[in-house]
Amino acid sequence: MEITEVLRRGIVTEKTVKQQEQNKYTFEVALKATKVDVRRAIETLFNVKVEKVNIMRMPGKARLLRRRGAYPRPIEAREWKKAIVTLSEGQTIDALKA
Repeated sequence: MEITEVLRRGIVTEKTVKQQEQNKYTFEVALKATKVDVRRAIETLFNVKVEKVNIMRMPGKARLLRRRGAYPRPIEAREWKKAIVTLSEGQTIDALKA
C-alpha cells in the first residue's frame, strides 16, 4: 500500500486535542492499513519519529434513510479505521494543531 493511500484525514475533537498534549495524534486511515504502514506514512510525510501506533476499527452505525414519498429504511454506515500515533518526546505535527 502506498504512503499517500494510508492516511485519510486527521481527526480533531476535544478529546484528541487533549491527547496532543501527551504527543498522541489521531488519524482516520485506510481499512487495509497496518501499524507498519501507518508508522511509515507518518514518519515520511511529517518528518517525525513515531514511538507507538494503536489501531482500532470503528463500526458503522445504523441509520434511517428518510426520503419523500417512501418509507424510512435502515441503512448501515461503512465501518472505518482510526489510528492513535504516539510521537517521541519533543516531536509535534503542526498540521493538526487546533
